[in-house]
Amino acid sequence: MNSRRMILISTLVLLAAAAGCKAHAKTTTIDRRTVDLLDLKKYMGRWYEIARFDHSFERNLEQCEAFYALLPDNRVSVTNSGINIKTNKKKISYGKAKLGDREGQLRVSFFLFFYSDYNILALGEGYEWALVGSKSPKYLWILSRRPVMDEKTYNHIVEIAQERGYDTSKLIRVSQQANASTPKNQK
Repeated sequence: MNSRRMILISTLVLLAAAAGCKAHAKTTTIDRRTVDLLDLKKYMGRWYEIARFDHSFERNLEQCEAFYALLPDNRVSVTNSGINIKTNKKKISYGKAKLGDREGQLRVSFFLFFYSDYNILALGEGYEWALVGSKSPKYLWILSRRPVMDEKTYNHIVEIAQERGYDTSKLIRVSQQANASTPKNQK
């Protein structure tokens, strides 16, 4: 093969690879801006997980809840729980959180001093729902103060997530069956 042809093929391969990287970068661009104002006291209490992206630490869990309690030093105790649908056992994780670098951000830890971003991306006017993300596009949660969320509100939150660049087709709806006290045949 002559050298001109090799250079042409190499150039085409590099251009194709660069275009692929650019296309991939575009699909993973996420708007991580947090809410402009967070009343931490109002945010405390019980939240029900309505939907989430799949990840290992909550895999097979349903009836997921998070409970946040404000501590005197403006830190937060975190208790997450859910029922493993394969074992029917309750899983509880205890953690802590502290204020992040910007409004609407907490730093959450469930293990020693390893903290992760907890970005409150959007909130209902009365703190009745929240859209939460992380610095990674792999994490997204829709939370509600009630175990059941109406479809109009859910679709509105999903739309916000889509506008921010999240692939909402990856959302998993979380059953709150026992929390909602709804018979299975009425879901």
